[in-house]
Amino acid sequence: MKKRFIIVLLLNVSLSIKAQNVYTLQQCRDLALLNNSQLRSSRLTADIADNTSKVAKTKYLPRVDVLAGYQHFSREISLLSDEQKSVFNNLGTNTFGQLGGKVVDNLTLLAQQGVLSPQMAQQLGQLLSNIATPLTQAGNNIGEKINEAFRTNTRNVYAGGIVVNQPIYMGGAIKASNDMAAIGKQVAENNINLKRQLVLYGVDNAYWLVISLKQKETLAIRYRDLAQKLNEDVKKMIREGVATRADGLKVEVAVNTADMQIARIQSGVSLSKMALCELCGLDLNSEIRLSDEDDASLFPTLPTKTDNCTSINTDSISLEKARPELCLLQNAIDLSKQNTKLIQSLYRPHVLLTAGYSMSNPNLFNGFQNRFTDLWNIGITIQVPVWTWGENKYKLRASKTATSIAQLEMNDVRKKIDLEIEMNKLRLKDANKQLITSHKNMEAAEENLRCANVGFKEGVMTVTEVMAAQTAWQTSRMAIIDAEINIRLAQTALQKALGEL
Repeated sequence: MKKRFIIVLLLNVSLSIKAQNVYTLQQCRDLALLNNSQLRSSRLTADIADNTSKVAKTKYLPRVDVLAGYQHFSREISLLSDEQKSVFNNLGTNTFGQLGGKVVDNLTLLAQQGVLSPQMAQQLGQLLSNIATPLTQAGNNIGEKINEAFRTNTRNVYAGGIVVNQPIYMGGAIKASNDMAAIGKQVAENNINLKRQLVLYGVDNAYWLVISLKQKETLAIRYRDLAQKLNEDVKKMIREGVATRADGLKVEVAVNTADMQIARIQSGVSLSKMALCELCGLDLNSEIRLSDEDDASLFPTLPTKTDNCTSINTDSISLEKARPELCLLQNAIDLSKQNTKLIQSLYRPHVLLTAGYSMSNPNLFNGFQNRFTDLWNIGITIQVPVWTWGENKYKLRASKTATSIAQLEMNDVRKKIDLEIEMNKLRLKDANKQLITSHKNMEAAEENLRCANVGFKEGVMTVTEVMAAQTAWQTSRMAIIDAEINIRLAQTALQKALGEL
């Protein structure tokens, strides 16, 4: 039983440790980049673009297609008419039959003229009849064979072959397609960079919002503790008769107000942590802690490149490479130019080398034969557009106009990015000034609170004055927290504007 209790206790401790993971800003960034669905979608899009580029490269290579087919027809092709077939079927009858009849007639005429005796004419006629019958049959058989030889037997047709097409010159269409596919890969990569910067920017803002609320929660608790200490002192003074009930009610109101403020801030912390968990791909109810929650000071320690506004280089070329928005717009311009080349290629000569190997049954290469016979072929196909009613001109005008529009959009976005950079420089500079001023105010507020506490103990300061000093101290400390967070956020925004996030 004791062992079981120890095991359960260890499991609970391990689970609580696991649930109370402490995350740094970089860890939150890594989790967000790993789990963000839009980034995963963009990576899959990049994979599609890579395969599309590979497809475009295959256009340079020859195409090999294998064809095969079978057709059954209800009737076959006939090279002879029905009348011609009938003539050949009766070839012997029409030839030897008619010849035999004429010979018999001539023998009868000769017998009548006395050239031949009737007996001789009858014997010759009988002999000729005996010879004509097999000749007639043989002639008819020959005619039938001739009909059979001319039969095509094309009711069942089998065919197969291999076709090879090799582009020689397609007017620049293949190169333009490959260039467009390569630009498509760049678009996918720039889109990933854009999504990545947006994710990191969102994570940084959510992270520092949590830190800001946690700092304010700590400050609110300290302020509530001061108010409770003052409340206890006022209650003692009321019992001693040196303070009024109204003074006690004022302090109690301040304590209750501080409790409400703490409750509101704690709700904000919970919601902001949920938002951060959603960005990082964690469970919304995860009990996470951030490494900067307990830091007394959040004064930035980021690279000096963003601390010193005047040293930031906003060179046009480097900025266009760093900002994915500008890269995407440049890709749009390049795609429009390649589209113009693609349109131009449609109206240039196309030269195609063709070759093939085929087999068919029946075939006509040696008369009609009911067996497979093959042949090969090779040739060149040239296509030259002659007249298109100005279609080429209109399409080219439209494509060039689209390029001009993309260029104008890029120039406009470039100016807006320059403005964004300058605004974030000023924002960072103002946040640094605000932090310096807030620290000076904090020193004065702490001294004011000390003097108020001493004066209250000496009886020369009222409860209202002490509460005012406490409020001023809380306000000054709150201003420091806001200034420190503003510096962090301004640095992040400036890094994003410069494309360095």
